[in-house]
Amino acid sequence: MSDASGHETPGPLCLVTGASGYIGGRLVPELLEAGFRVRCLARTPAKLRDHPWAGEVEIVRGDVTDAETLGPAFRDVDVAYYLVHALGAGRGFERTDRTAALNFARAARAAGVGRIVYLGGLTPRGVPDRELSPHLRSRAEVGRILLDSGVPTTVLRAAVIIGSGSASFEMLRYLTERLPVMVTPSWVRTRIQPIAVRDVLRYLVGSARMPAEVSRTFDIGGPDILTYLGMMRRYAAVAGLPRRLIFPVPVLTPRLSSHWIGLVTPVPRSIARPLAESLRYEVVCDEHDIADWVPDPPDAPLSFERALALALQRVREAKTTTRWSSASVPGAPSDPLPTDPDWAGGSLYTDERELTVGASPQALWRVVEGVGGENGWYSFPLAWAVRGWLDRLVGGVGLRRGRRDALHLRAGDSLDFWRVEEIERGRLLRLRAEMRLPGLAWLEMYAERDDSGHTRYRQRALFHPHGLAGHAYWWSVAPFHAVVFGGMARNIALTAEASEAAEAAGPAPDSGSSPASPSASAPAPASGPPRQGE
Repeated sequence: MSDASGHETPGPLCLVTGASGYIGGRLVPELLEAGFRVRCLARTPAKLRDHPWAGEVEIVRGDVTDAETLGPAFRDVDVAYYLVHALGAGRGFERTDRTAALNFARAARAAGVGRIVYLGGLTPRGVPDRELSPHLRSRAEVGRILLDSGVPTTVLRAAVIIGSGSASFEMLRYLTERLPVMVTPSWVRTRIQPIAVRDVLRYLVGSARMPAEVSRTFDIGGPDILTYLGMMRRYAAVAGLPRRLIFPVPVLTPRLSSHWIGLVTPVPRSIARPLAESLRYEVVCDEHDIADWVPDPPDAPLSFERALALALQRVREAKTTTRWSSASVPGAPSDPLPTDPDWAGGSLYTDERELTVGASPQALWRVVEGVGGENGWYSFPLAWAVRGWLDRLVGGVGLRRGRRDALHLRAGDSLDFWRVEEIERGRLLRLRAEMRLPGLAWLEMYAERDDSGHTRYRQRALFHPHGLAGHAYWWSVAPFHAVVFGGMARNIALTAEASEAAEAAGPAPDSGSSPASPSASAPAPASGPPRQGE
């Protein structure tokens, strides 16, 4: 950006909350590409350090629920994006949302921010707030708080967002792919106006340049109005699946629906329930006034089928940049493991394993960084599967979150029922447990050279119990540690050795057959660099 004399002038400064989440993580690079400067507010800045855009933004520590931390974050800010929501946080989440929005609004006004931009939920026409689901009611209240802040505010209201890794897309995808025959809740007949995540990001970026006299809500949606039943059938067609047989019944309440969704999809019950409750009502846009301020290009808004095709392409090419699980799980421990823990007299149980590995540290690290997801945990698969199922039965995330990327991890990534707390590339991977536990748990894996030059694999599981239940839990599972953790250490070492041996041996001798051609079902290479908004 240049002034009249040709000198570079800095672009407007945008403050982005929720940058570790699904939308925020995709919005940041879009803002940078549009010429904005970006400052990210994060409770744990380390979660953002491995994002490809981290070196281009300013990251400040702060928490919207703690008003005293917000002052420095808002200094010199032109546009402030509010992209946080206590979805699935259990009882009291409406109060938490209210407090956070009030803190944000007051800080923005005190700092003289030029505009607030908020992404909320599309509420049904003519339904009183008291009859809305708690999730939609809270979203609407947050929008009103920000509009009443005295700062010009854009409130964007969207229904179902379709993009690779979104909770709504993952729910639709897994329900349709895994269940060729379904008995479904009656809400599958409710009309919905979905929108592609690419269009959501376009409206978010464009809202930053609205004139000061514009302060209002805008409904945003795609060109298609469908029932959830129609969405599942169209997904099956786009994905090349046989036609699904779907039988809606009136007896499945949102609570029962959330259990059903939690069992079939990676989306845990705590998140599935508010999503299911929101689908009870018709959510269709009343207007498309946003186009007066953020004009639609010729190919937008994207159709539902096009949005699905783009999302599926990114999933198949393993180019999902953010996922619904990017955000922290409500109620899960968020404080990192102290480097020198002071447990104030409390217990700290550990299980430590150490092995010499006949492979390079680099080969060992590749195996360590590849744990979880489709690769599994290298020991007693049944035990890991049972632990995952037990976690889902009590409302936890279970093992189905998998990985964002099949090969590489970054700080803040979800990894089955763990979260990447620390990663020192080539040496250390520390995972923090996010399953339901009566205590705090971590798993550390190291790939190192010892003093004699040999590769050493070190593995340490740590558990800090909470109360008697925590102690009982540790001693109830301790007899299985030799199989689970011992087997894990041995198999990671063996896999590293086998991998390096295979690389050293080179390709198998030519048997006279022609090289294998790529599978017909393999996705075609992308025609260009992946966009964030797909």
